[in-house]
Amino acid sequence: MNDYALELAGIEKVYKRGTPGEVAVLRGATLEVKRGEVVALVAPSGAGKSTLLHIAGLLDTPDQGSVALSGRNMVGLSDRERTLARRGEVGFIYQFHHLLPEFTALENVVIPQLANGVAEAAAKAHGLDLLARVGVAERASHRPAALSGGEQQRVAFCRALANGPKLLLADEPTGNLDPETSDQVFAALMALVRETGLAALIATHNLDLAARMDRIVRLDQGRVSDIITPSAFKAAQT
Repeated sequence: MNDYALELAGIEKVYKRGTPGEVAVLRGATLEVKRGEVVALVAPSGAGKSTLLHIAGLLDTPDQGSVALSGRNMVGLSDRERTLARRGEVGFIYQFHHLLPEFTALENVVIPQLANGVAEAAAKAHGLDLLARVGVAERASHRPAALSGGEQQRVAFCRALANGPKLLLADEPTGNLDPETSDQVFAALMALVRETGLAALIATHNLDLAARMDRIVRLDQGRVSDIITPSAFKAAQT
């Protein structure tokens, strides 16, 4: 079995924006994330981290380079093949929860499972288990508008992990929360990731949160650089 949930090699992405011309966002970015590993991706705004996450999650395609999930090359697949691979391999979390407002917390976690062919009873049982793991099972029957920001994001975590992905991609998952809530929600996320044993690539501006992950990488001028351990990262900040 391949040890890597995600392998990006030589990823290049150029956007055409008219005048003054093309903008090269990624310039040969290379990154590997092992199974069970949580990697922080830090970069200034506009550096291309969202583009990198979208390419890793098969929401966008690179102009050059290769993308492999669990050892399988994803470049050149049809749209349907990419959709099926994304549905089975990848979970996404964003800064804003994007929960469906007309459905309850539990229903938001159940719906992706139903779309993936899981029986309703099994989907509900699994959804309740996930909600319990992050401490919001008692809010299962509430719609998003009745939940706090931290509760909404915890439900979003559960939805992202509902179909048992091998790779979690998160783009500033606590960026819309106050510091105390951010810390609590991040702890819940890390506990859930550790329990499920999946790989995670988490983009964040929060250096304290980054230092709590297994490894930290920087995206700079379109390339991934400075792969360091949290202890070395902490030492560099003092």
